[in-house]
Amino acid sequence: MDKDVLRRIEIMTGDITRLEVDAIVNAANKTLLGGGGVDGAIHRAAGQKLLDECRTLGGCETGEAKITRGYNLPAKYVIHTVGPIYSGTEKDAELLSSCYLNSLKLAVSNNLNSIAFPAISCGVYGYPINEACKIAINTTCDFIKNNQTIKKVIFVLFSQSDLDVYKNYIEKIGL
Repeated sequence: MDKDVLRRIEIMTGDITRLEVDAIVNAANKTLLGGGGVDGAIHRAAGQKLLDECRTLGGCETGEAKITRGYNLPAKYVIHTVGPIYSGTEKDAELLSSCYLNSLKLAVSNNLNSIAFPAISCGVYGYPINEACKIAINTTCDFIKNNQTIKKVIFVLFSQSDLDVYKNYIEKIGL
């Protein structure tokens, strides 16, 4: 794997709502009006104005992404994407890859240099972390290899075991 790509990827455990990046990605539901997990935490941290702006967006389809301001978050923007509910089909992988790709494209079109992702669809949507990790890393690396706008991509994981999955996969592909 390209060393330039390696320098721009970071993995960590932590609270995505506390990161000082241009954008954090919200693993949202189709309404974009808040929910549990990362989605609820982002809405709580950003405050009422985030919910008010989300109400104007008309929801979001699975695999797509929409952007709002970050309001009370350290991040300037929130990119909301709706991951697939895991069913074990090839369509799941395509939709999950689209979440990462469309979020990155939205970041570039808004001249953002840093972005942080949670493990999209790995909570209540049931996507196995091992499969989701490969899709997240491969999609992101392929995108940033050919795009210099994005200077930093951070994968913020919920647990040490999830972090280990990402570390092991990155070592395996030689990142």
